[in-house]
Amino acid sequence: MAPTAYATPAAGLPPQATLHTQRAVFTEAYALIPRGVMRDIVTSALPHWSGTRAWIIARPLSGFAETFSQYVMEVLPGGGSTQPEPDPAAEGVLFVVSGRATLTIEGKNHALKPGAYAYLPPGCRWKFLNKSKAPVRFHWVRKAYDVVEGIAVPNAFVANEQDEPIRWMPDTNNRWGTTRFVDPADVSHDMHVNIVTLEPGAVIPFEETHVMEHGLYVLEGKAVYRLNRDWVEVEAGDFMWLRAFCPQACYAGPDRFRYLLYKDVNRHAKLRY
Repeated sequence: MAPTAYATPAAGLPPQATLHTQRAVFTEAYALIPRGVMRDIVTSALPHWSGTRAWIIARPLSGFAETFSQYVMEVLPGGGSTQPEPDPAAEGVLFVVSGRATLTIEGKNHALKPGAYAYLPPGCRWKFLNKSKAPVRFHWVRKAYDVVEGIAVPNAFVANEQDEPIRWMPDTNNRWGTTRFVDPADVSHDMHVNIVTLEPGAVIPFEETHVMEHGLYVLEGKAVYRLNRDWVEVEAGDFMWLRAFCPQACYAGPDRFRYLLYKDVNRHAKLRY
């Protein structure tokens, strides 16, 4: 059963009488940015984007994300960009959470709707325009592509998560699974952006502790998530960053719990910077 809606930032501003009881936290191993703090005041405009604002929820920073940046983009009717990516070495993934837009890749147009997923390799020529009558919101994950001699850069492609199967983990009775857009064995890709689904009451039954850095944006539902030493309540619209080797586990809530997951993969550990 595919979802019909995805969480987006709350925007606006809370009333002046609102208590400071949000769950935002920044630690040495993880950060939690709750949806309630993703307000208008923290958005940015970007060069060569018109009618657009961005919630920048991850960026390379000492003690924070090391391998990627992640934006939630809002493009108003008539807005967009014909020069979207300033870095020719950057690859990107777009994931649409609301509205409709036209993505042009190397001269070919693609109609995007909620659930649309696009992979954009480094050096790719693309445009993003909102020709509809309503705003469009999407995630934009950016990473400096890690070139490997003798391995070709991946091709661009467009898909939709509602057309892709959930690949259930073994021995979970179809309660914990992943929607993948890239073959895990394809080492030309150095990052995966997947969707993880846990059915009501499902669990990640062990403390995952591994080299992959993670960005997790909760698309729907709520859960109690283990982040390093802490159990933290999370809900649709929250963002979590986990540094490499940060222990994680999860108990899903009473409804289906799903999140957009970034991780760096398929490369040797760097021995020097």
